[in-house]
Amino acid sequence: MGKLYLVPTPIGNLDDITLRAIKVLHEVDLILAEDTRTSGKLLQHLEISTPMQSHHMHNEHRTVDGVVQKLKNGSVIALISDAGTPAISDPGFLLTRAAIENNIAVDCLPGATAFVPALVNSGLPNDRFVFEGFLPVKKGRQTRLEFLSQEKRTMVFYESPHKLIKTLTQFAEYFGNDRPISVSRELTKLYEETIRGTVGEVLEHFSIKPPKGELVIIVGGKK
Repeated sequence: MGKLYLVPTPIGNLDDITLRAIKVLHEVDLILAEDTRTSGKLLQHLEISTPMQSHHMHNEHRTVDGVVQKLKNGSVIALISDAGTPAISDPGFLLTRAAIENNIAVDCLPGATAFVPALVNSGLPNDRFVFEGFLPVKKGRQTRLEFLSQEKRTMVFYESPHKLIKTLTQFAEYFGNDRPISVSRELTKLYEETIRGTVGEVLEHFSIKPPKGELVIIVGGKK
């Protein structure tokens, strides 16, 4: 049997990759990458020449069986996403589950994940929190927001810049204008920024100054 490594990659600053991650990516037989072009730049920066294969949300259902067979035949494989830890709002769950079902060793390395610095930096309670990732785009979105309006723990969301205003407007509707919130963007990058305040205040800020870059939203729970 081979082994599957889940290897976190930097969410922005390339210095955030661990020494162990670099060692593993050098030594494995194959790297599964969400986008080989994006990951190719990182590997080139790290002077890693390990072969890569595409593994993303549009093909993972078709490729999992083939990867598991490689693992059964003794290959040691690393899975990486474009940024952060695989399987956290990125491909990885299906392959991990299949490997475990086939008694293949799985090792997830610690490392970069966008929501952790955003949560800690928000100033909101983080002893108890719920990770929601991306809200449903259409079906089930309102139902989910109605359910979360009663959530007492701090909530963590991912959002793209062009949907932020819509999401904040809905937060105002379901959670109230006065609910505390923190929005972090461009984490670990040159123009990293965190805006804190009430839902109403943060909505007003981004209505005047449209955001750029991927976003992590932290919302206080219901009191």
